[in-house]
Amino acid sequence: MDRDISQIIEALRSSECGTGAFDAIIERYSERLYWHIRRILVQHEASEDALQETFVKAFLAAKSFRGDSEGSLVAWLYKIATTEAIRSLRRRKRYIFTSIDSLSHQLVADFEGEIAPDADQITVRLQRAVLALPMKQKLVFNMRYFDEMSFNDISQITGQSVATLKTNYHYAVKRVKQSVEELEYE
Repeated sequence: MDRDISQIIEALRSSECGTGAFDAIIERYSERLYWHIRRILVQHEASEDALQETFVKAFLAAKSFRGDSEGSLVAWLYKIATTEAIRSLRRRKRYIFTSIDSLSHQLVADFEGEIAPDADQITVRLQRAVLALPMKQKLVFNMRYFDEMSFNDISQITGQSVATLKTNYHYAVKRVKQSVEELEYE
């Protein structure tokens, strides 16, 4: 059922968006979106739930999609996925007045619980460092470094200016390098 992207987009934009077009979207983007969400939430089960919510919300909002390219479709899906992941983090907060950034210690602890015994230690150090970043820096770092997105695409997803994203990315890279170097000497 490998549908052409232009057919998928046309089906989304029309009032005829049925499950066929949406099945093609799920097949094409679920793995990519899962890993984007997983890098934010860490836990597999929470990531699966957020991915499912992402596709439900996208399906319900399909008629409002106005893009005309695969890039706009990907940005639209990433925006929904990012929103769902952050919403899931907010539900995990223990206290109403705690910021999402204060969950970093819990995310690192969750990550520690999911590390395989044979995991590559450099990858583990990198993940610990990324999880310790403030949310804005973590999002831009993940999308730029792991998903290899342009700053313009990330801007579409987050609603932040390219200049702000570049600044956040610069500080994120600096903090990640510093954290990885510190972990090397422990």
